[in-house]
Amino acid sequence: MKKIDWYIISKFLKTFFFSIFLFTIISVVIDVGEKTDNFVQSGWSLYKIITDYYFSFIPHIIALLFPLFVFIAVIFFTSKMAGRSEIVAILASGTSFRRFLRPYLITGIALSILLGYAASFVVPKAEVKRTYFEDVYVHGNSNYSKLTKKDPLLYFKLDSFSYAGIRNFNAQTKSGGPFFMNRIKNNELVYNLRASTIRWDTAGGPHWSLSQVVERTINGMNEKVKSEPEKKMNFNFNPNDLQDDEYADVKMTTPELVHYIKQEELKGGEDINTFKIEFWRRFTTPFSVLILTMIGVILSSRKVRGGSGAHLALGFVLAATFIVMDRFSTIFSTKGNFTPWLAAWIPNMVFILVAVYLYRKAPK
Repeated sequence: MKKIDWYIISKFLKTFFFSIFLFTIISVVIDVGEKTDNFVQSGWSLYKIITDYYFSFIPHIIALLFPLFVFIAVIFFTSKMAGRSEIVAILASGTSFRRFLRPYLITGIALSILLGYAASFVVPKAEVKRTYFEDVYVHGNSNYSKLTKKDPLLYFKLDSFSYAGIRNFNAQTKSGGPFFMNRIKNNELVYNLRASTIRWDTAGGPHWSLSQVVERTINGMNEKVKSEPEKKMNFNFNPNDLQDDEYADVKMTTPELVHYIKQEELKGGEDINTFKIEFWRRFTTPFSVLILTMIGVILSSRKVRGGSGAHLALGFVLAATFIVMDRFSTIFSTKGNFTPWLAAWIPNMVFILVAVYLYRKAPK
């Protein structure tokens, strides 16, 4: 590491953290203006609003815009260096362009690791508090229930052969009923269980407590019926699985997300692409930081008429293109049958090709 390396690294980090700090302040001010009525309605104290909501909102907004501001920071300070002919002097001294990229690469890797760790462990914990306020006081969804007044029946899959249904489930009391479960084998019903009520019970270990239970076991023309006033069952779902939480994917740490995806695959869950996309994005987004760093320095290292303004304009166009590609691939995966890992990686794949092309065309 030479003095010029430390000079570039310090410029990179100072510009990035200063820009993200300014934009975070602007985001908080705008958010306060939008949610003032919600804060009043919630009855939260100023201390609770700051510590419970905004201490969670800030990691969310930083993680959301992290790659974009790395890109902008690189373009901004590198174009300034190019405008002052510093890059010309560096290359004229015998330093190769590849060697010139080294401090950018080192800083980009460090920021990628930082974002990757935060996205996997820090941001999900913050999202729990932020999304709670959004759900309860902004969207008015304090019950979190998947069940609507028009259709109080929730029907779901337990595994490849078993299906269950529950009516009038209350997420606050963690109880409902009636409840039923069917097991299918060779397209025929082989087992049926019905209960008038179902309740989540944690005494003696978490389990479901069923009352007025009737079990039917069917074997061809033979049928056995068994009745019990109460029965304990260990199903592979819990009350959280019966809640319609649109933020469930972002509130899980990466190990929790992996465990949830495996569980849903074992149960034959059909709506897990959203969670798979979120899992892969936690790896692709940090990688995009590195790609955008390389594209930014290659674009802005050439001295052009218009200076930083021309570089920033081109940078915003590329950033907007990246975001649009990311949104489209996500929609195709969650709403269609597009492979989640491929949907998450496509924007990076395209921009790797862009980075390679720009590198070959860059003046050495």
